[in-house]
Amino acid sequence: MVKKIMPPTFFYLGIVLIILMHLIFPIKQIISYPYTFSGLLIILIGAILNIWAWSLFIKDNTTQNPYKTPNKFVLIGIYNISRNPMYLGMLIILIGIAILMGSLITFIFPIIFFVIINWFFIPMEEKNMEIKFGKKYSEYKNKVRRWI
Repeated sequence: MVKKIMPPTFFYLGIVLIILMHLIFPIKQIISYPYTFSGLLIILIGAILNIWAWSLFIKDNTTQNPYKTPNKFVLIGIYNISRNPMYLGMLIILIGIAILMGSLITFIFPIIFFVIINWFFIPMEEKNMEIKFGKKYSEYKNKVRRWI
């Protein structure tokens, strides 16, 4: 059985790499103290977004696993603004951590996370949603943006 990598793996790996790269290769500090602390607010915003989106999945008792066939799709709350608020929350958290570190090299990892999620996971999930929900999902896709 092949074990598939889940999106949060890339998120957690991004956190570790941001911190390690800042400590090992602080090439250029582009955000200085005390402005780096603005990253904490951004992290908090991303965390709130993730918790909100996650709680709506729990409430509707639907899967968060992108490899499984969805049984429902959530149309309430933050899902009226973004089709992928959990990924958006993770991206915002990574940006917040990069700001907190303040060094240029750390901003590479939010970009890498965005590319992986936007060009691999989201298209796969959208294909599954279109197969499962058809026109209803296509209409939702036309109405609500992928990110924000």
